[in-house]
Amino acid sequence: MTDHLVDADAPRDLHAFIAGLPKAELHVHHVGSASPRIVAELAARHPDSKVPTDPEALADYFTFTDFAHFIDVYLSVVDLIRTPEDVRLLTYEVARDLARQQVRYAELTITPFSSTRRGIDERAFMEAIEDARKAAEAEFGTVLRWCFDIPGEAGLESAEETARLATDDRLRPEGLVSFGLGGPEIGVPRPQFKPYFDRAIAAGLHSVPHAGETTGPQTIWDALTELRAERIGHGTSAAQDPKLLAHLAEHRIPLEVCPTSNIATRAVRTIEEHPLARFVEAGVLVTINSDDPPMFGTDLDNEYAVAARLLGLDERGLAELAKNAVTASFLDEPGKARIAAEIDTYTAGWLAP
Repeated sequence: MTDHLVDADAPRDLHAFIAGLPKAELHVHHVGSASPRIVAELAARHPDSKVPTDPEALADYFTFTDFAHFIDVYLSVVDLIRTPEDVRLLTYEVARDLARQQVRYAELTITPFSSTRRGIDERAFMEAIEDARKAAEAEFGTVLRWCFDIPGEAGLESAEETARLATDDRLRPEGLVSFGLGGPEIGVPRPQFKPYFDRAIAAGLHSVPHAGETTGPQTIWDALTELRAERIGHGTSAAQDPKLLAHLAEHRIPLEVCPTSNIATRAVRTIEEHPLARFVEAGVLVTINSDDPPMFGTDLDNEYAVAARLLGLDERGLAELAKNAVTASFLDEPGKARIAAEIDTYTAGWLAP
């Protein structure tokens, strides 16, 4: 399997601090967050799938040779989501895992096209995610919001469908806050998606495309100029362009950084080469995220431990990093203030003599 990057070098107390730290997560995928237990349960429901039904066998299955292979495996898991009941189960269990990590607020990236093209009724899909969202908030205290994203590999047909589902007042779910673009970047230029982002922005949604994960800085510039990105998913190659880093810092455009994901998909060769520290040195607002955590053998707590090592952070530094995600989120101002205060209270209590 890919390196788990569990940071055994970090002080034990720092791991304990991270485990209790209130957090927000802004870049985490719906299907990609399915735990081995849930993936195995879904695979057992649909025995025609090639996905293993043994949670332990999934470790080998989730070993990726490159980004294209990751997409193939990811889509095989997407194919397990075939009924509204599957959608509801997945969404609720993802929220349970987030709550376990003290995630108070998450913007979950959902790809409705992947489900509606497989025959799930679009209204039933929306009802399933909303039912799970409301149940999770009531039972776990974790607030979920949605980002509907275009699967880039599926072309403009998927862009049209995603824009329609995101902007139709009869279908648009209450929890929807943003519009994104995922999947492979090579051969999938950002500018072609401008009309769909224009429609989503006109409907009041925020623009949060992936860009510069496996391609160069120009993809990020395209996301900024053509798609009017308010945050950038990954943005790994921004480190190659000082002018771009300065632009991101000046305009306070956050990067949604996912360190372990970048290693697992071979977007970055080694964790020591990850550009996170260069982003921070350039004054860019960075947030730490888990992307597709079970597929990459990680979770948000581990990503904070990795970030602590790469950036040399202590508890106060980690608390500030957690507040970055709150600042960069699309939560309302009272909600932001509430979580930021909770982070401060927790940190002060932890450090009190």
